[in-house]
Amino acid sequence: MSIVRPFRGLHPAPNYASQIASPPYDVLNAREARAMAHGNPYSFLRVNKSELEFDDGVNPYSPEVYERAYQNLQRFRHDSVMVQDNTPSFYIYRLTMNGRPQTGLVALTSVDEYDKGLIKKHEHTRPEKVNDRANHIVSVKAEVGPVFSAFRSNLGIERIFEKIAGTPPYIDFVAADGIRHELWLVSDPGTVKAIVDGFASLDALYIADGHHRSESASEVARRCREKNSRHTGNEGYNFFLNVIFPDHHLAIMPYNRVVRDLNGMSLPDLISKASEKFVVSSQSLPVEPRQPHQFGLYAERQWYLLAAKPGSWDTQHPIHSIDSAILSDNFLTPHLGIGNLRTDKRIDFVGGIRGVAELMKLVDSGDFKIAFSLYPTTINQLLTVADAGEVMPPKSTWFEPKLRDGMVVYLLEDLTV
Repeated sequence: MSIVRPFRGLHPAPNYASQIASPPYDVLNAREARAMAHGNPYSFLRVNKSELEFDDGVNPYSPEVYERAYQNLQRFRHDSVMVQDNTPSFYIYRLTMNGRPQTGLVALTSVDEYDKGLIKKHEHTRPEKVNDRANHIVSVKAEVGPVFSAFRSNLGIERIFEKIAGTPPYIDFVAADGIRHELWLVSDPGTVKAIVDGFASLDALYIADGHHRSESASEVARRCREKNSRHTGNEGYNFFLNVIFPDHHLAIMPYNRVVRDLNGMSLPDLISKASEKFVVSSQSLPVEPRQPHQFGLYAERQWYLLAAKPGSWDTQHPIHSIDSAILSDNFLTPHLGIGNLRTDKRIDFVGGIRGVAELMKLVDSGDFKIAFSLYPTTINQLLTVADAGEVMPPKSTWFEPKLRDGMVVYLLEDLTV
C-alpha cells in the first residue's frame, strides 16, 4: 500500500509562476543563485537558498539565513504572488523537455512508510545536509522543495493523470532553459478518491532524487514526536511533499567523470593496462556510448572507445552490473587509484546535460587529464537496486528535467518543535 494525501498547497499565482519557480536548492552554489535571482524580488531561490541575500562569508546553516527564508516566504504570501488553496487538493505537474513530457502527481506521502522502507531509497545521506533541510523546514514552517519519486507503471493511475492533463492547466510557462512547466489543481472529491485508491494498490514508491529532503522530513517528524505528548500520527509533520511519476516517464542522463591526473602513468601505459578488461579502439569523433558497457575515454586530445569484455563484471549483481560500477571496478580503482568516489578530490563528475563537449573543455584546459563518458543508468536498474535494499554507486544518475521549487509548497504551521 502507498499512502498519498491531498493538502492545501501554496503555489504561485499564475501570472507570477515563471518569476517565482526556481531550480532546486542543491544544483546551484550561492554565487550562481545570487546571479539568477538578481533583479527578481520573487525568485524562490530567496526561500530555498536565502544565503544569496547575505555576504559570501555567511554560514548558510546559521539561524539568520533560515529566518530570512521564512520572512521571504511570508512576503510572497503577503504580496499575493503565492496563494494557498482553501480545499485539500492534489496537483498534476507536467514537465516537457525537447518535446518529451513527463507527468506526475504532487501529493503528501507518509513519513511512516518511508521509515518502514515502503518508500524505497538507493542513496546514503549526509547528516549535515539532513540537519540543514530539517532546520529549514522547522524555521520556515514549510517544505518548500519536493522529493522526486517514481512508481512502477500503473495504467489506471496514468489514465487519471492524462485525463486531467487534457484540460487547460492552471499554470503554464516555459523557463529560461526551455523546459515547459504545467500545473493542474485537483480538488474534485471523486478524482481525489480515485487517486488515493489507485496508489493504495501499489506495493511501494521509489525515491529518484531528493534523499536528503525525505530524510530531513523524517528527522522533523522525529523531533516533533518527541515534543508532542498527544501525537496521533495524523499531524502534518507525519507527511512530506513528493512529486511521483510513472517509472517509464523518467529520463536518466549519463553522469560522466573527469580525473585530474593519470596516477603517474603515461597514456599509452594506461591504455595497455585497460585492455585487460576492455576492448580499446581509437576514435576520430567524440564518444557518446550508444549501448551499455561501453565507455568513452578522452585524453591528450584523443578519444577512445572502451567496450567491457564479457566476464569482466557480474551480470547478476544489481550494483556491479551498472556501468558506473564497472568503470570503477575495472579502471578507476585499479589503474587510477581512486578508491572512494565520494571523498577522493582527484575525481569530479559532470552531468550529462552538459554533453561530451564539456569533458573535452575540462581536459583541454589542463585542469583534468582524462575524462570518461558513460551510457546512462536505466530506471529499471535503479528500481532493482532499491528493491534489493542496496545503494547505487556514487554519481550514477542525472535526472533531467529538474523539478522547480516553489511550484507547490507544503505549509506546516502546526509544528511542535
